[in-house]
Amino acid sequence: MNFFEKIRSRLTGKEKPEHLRRGELGERAAKRYLRRQGLKFLAANFRSDRGEIDLIFRDDDCLAFVEVKTRSSEDRTRPAAAVNAERRRRLSRAALDYLRLLKNPAIKIRFDIVEVLLAEGKVREVRYLPNTFAMAKPWRYG
Repeated sequence: MNFFEKIRSRLTGKEKPEHLRRGELGERAAKRYLRRQGLKFLAANFRSDRGEIDLIFRDDDCLAFVEVKTRSSEDRTRPAAAVNAERRRRLSRAALDYLRLLKNPAIKIRFDIVEVLLAEGKVREVRYLPNTFAMAKPWRYG
């Protein structure tokens, strides 16, 4: 918990739920990892009426819309398995909304997933899965 979160929790008497803190830790780790891979960070937590995108990066001539899945265990399934058909549809619609804000540039797009695995509240491993899925039907871009 950072300084401002500690102050907020003392003032309100509420701490952020554990799953939100875990998710934020995962997003920070994913952002750091992708920057080290040479991608240029553009936005975090882009929200539209139709969905949310965790991270948006530019990779040369391509926009990468990144979904981050953070888990403390892989007992049941890999974190990326949580990006089901409905989640892909919401990500696709949110991506179209983001592109509309940019006046629909002529640019390649892709959807990536970053799996962040935790151990005892710390990042144990980051797995980058680029171009994991195509834009959900019936939507297309380009």
